[in-house]
Amino acid sequence: MFTTEFIIDTYVHFASEIASANGSRLMSNDPLLQPYTLRHLTLRNRIMITSHEPAYPEDGMPKGRYRAYHVERAKAGVALTMTAGSASVARDSPPVFNNILAWKDEVVGWMRQLVDECHDHGAAVMIQLTHLGRRTRWDKADWLPVVAPSHEREAAHRAFPKRLEDWDMTRIIGDFADAAERMKAAGVDGIELEAYGHLLEQFWSPLTNDLEAPYGGSLDNRLQFTFDVLRAIRARCGDEFIVGLRYTGDQVLEGGMTKAEGLEVSTKLKASGLVDFLNVVRGHIDTDPGLTDLIPIQGMKNAPHLDFAGEIRAATGFPTFHAAKIPDVATARHAIASGKLDMVGMTRAHIADPHLVRKIIDRREDDIRPCVGANYCLDRIYQGGMAFCLHNAATGREETMPQTIGAAPVRKRVTIVGAGPAGMEAARVAAERGHAVMVLEAADQPGGQIRLTALDERRREMISIIAWRMQQCEKHGVTFRFNTFADAEKVLETEPEEVIIATGGLPHTKVLRAGNDLVHSAWDILSGDVKPGSDVLIFDDAGDHAALQAADLISARGGRVEIVTPDRSFAPEVMAMNLVPYMRKLQKRDTTFTVTWRVLSVAREGNQLRATLGSDYSDIRRERLVDQVIVNHGTRPLDELYFELKPQSSNLGEVDYEALTTGGIQQLRPNPKGTFRLFRIGDAVAARNTHAAIYDALRLVKDI
Repeated sequence: MFTTEFIIDTYVHFASEIASANGSRLMSNDPLLQPYTLRHLTLRNRIMITSHEPAYPEDGMPKGRYRAYHVERAKAGVALTMTAGSASVARDSPPVFNNILAWKDEVVGWMRQLVDECHDHGAAVMIQLTHLGRRTRWDKADWLPVVAPSHEREAAHRAFPKRLEDWDMTRIIGDFADAAERMKAAGVDGIELEAYGHLLEQFWSPLTNDLEAPYGGSLDNRLQFTFDVLRAIRARCGDEFIVGLRYTGDQVLEGGMTKAEGLEVSTKLKASGLVDFLNVVRGHIDTDPGLTDLIPIQGMKNAPHLDFAGEIRAATGFPTFHAAKIPDVATARHAIASGKLDMVGMTRAHIADPHLVRKIIDRREDDIRPCVGANYCLDRIYQGGMAFCLHNAATGREETMPQTIGAAPVRKRVTIVGAGPAGMEAARVAAERGHAVMVLEAADQPGGQIRLTALDERRREMISIIAWRMQQCEKHGVTFRFNTFADAEKVLETEPEEVIIATGGLPHTKVLRAGNDLVHSAWDILSGDVKPGSDVLIFDDAGDHAALQAADLISARGGRVEIVTPDRSFAPEVMAMNLVPYMRKLQKRDTTFTVTWRVLSVAREGNQLRATLGSDYSDIRRERLVDQVIVNHGTRPLDELYFELKPQSSNLGEVDYEALTTGGIQQLRPNPKGTFRLFRIGDAVAARNTHAAIYDALRLVKDI
């Protein structure tokens, strides 16, 4: 006879299995896991990935890499994945980075494959369509004129547009309808038109529309083009096809659309009967600061526009979506539970952890890899690269890199030296493979350079890169020996079969012709080992965060700072959106930025230092009299241990690059007498960045 406990346990087991298969937990009261019906489409929960372009298309098409990226998130339970950060509908809307070209007929087949695979895993798929208007350049693709409702140039892309003629508008309206029809043929569950910053909103805003009636003047006139586009799409695709709009309800820009106008626009969109949902943002994207306020990065407030989106929903009573730095489950849950949103976008959070929804369903929220807001993903695409996550190296590489680590066929003893991001990732992956992992670390806690970076309150979220890995390592039984300076003897005492050197590097400041003994590193300032001066020259020849962080710290304490760089622009490795918070602080403190100059030498002069500056462009010299000189010139590897162990290793430290880059197994063993294999990763090889260090570890250790 079955006991009550047995019956309950059996029910719970099978309920869990069914819930897992359906992508939602049975009888869950979690607001995020409740289904949502949008017209005829039932979405399995309230979490979506808003439209964004990771710049993965090949020849303008969403091929293998693009498809794998979205399918990985569909498999893990997301309700709706919105593809294509603004797929282009027309030839004269050439992407400034790698976007989908929705004006090509061949896109239908590629989108159909993506849609079918995501549908197989229970996720709905939509796509965002746009005409960029002035938000592009004339020297891209076919070199056609940029078009807009005025000649006003966008600061970000610098192209002076042609003012639209009547035949341009007729043509573009048709282009939108053609693209929508292609997407319907591809089987998407709906489309979203991108308005903010793009052509549709360029009609809406008084700052970018100086046309006469019927497309300029009053708000109704400025909205006319958008409604013409929507009517053309409805005529082509029918009333049942789901169509939404992503737009700003307030430009937060002098002379632009106000909040009052934004509410009026929202009401008019609902009343038109032409759209099925509103995807609301707040702000403008024509400048780097504007873009960063609209899509906030680390150190900025979480969910800054959520309440505003809630106001739109309350005023319209219409399906409302929203995303803007909603990185954690608690905030997303609040957004739904409070009735502010119908669907919550967790886009960068899914870049960091594509299995976010599955972990919510399985009640493993503690295992979610947190988005740290580093914005490596977006900053890369705005510089023409692919979107990669600073601390999830598998994102965007789903075809070759695992998001879930599989067990190794044989358990090995793996010794890792160094507990910075490279060492911690190596430890995590090795432990998930089932190996016995030992980490030796000279400091009293993990973190390496990230711990130094995170001392800055604006970048304190970075410590989650280490904290999450530490948690995962502890869960998988990794042994840590802190306060342990590892030499060859200590490493060999662990009887390793695999040794990974992740010792990082130390600042390199000996770059001057004279006076190297008179300068300090940016690390010296950040760590507090050296007290900031009152009149400081920072020579930044690396272009990364360290120099700006040092300048911020020094100027915050009242010091006058000049940053000198030989580059054409300062801090090129920091990239656009990450630069914004620094500039806002440093400009207020009257920091001086001097480009195209380098510090040649430093000499003592009384109680001060005389720095001589030179240029790569000429033989001109300049001088500065200061009380402190800081040099930021990257790091040099801490590699003594590696070279000490190298002769005793079976592979002599050699890496098979073909295997490493194609997913193969490291099999080189030129020294048959060696008892262990030896590898080094991260800055122990050469100064790079956090993503490179983590990628080194993942692609090496996933096959050990």
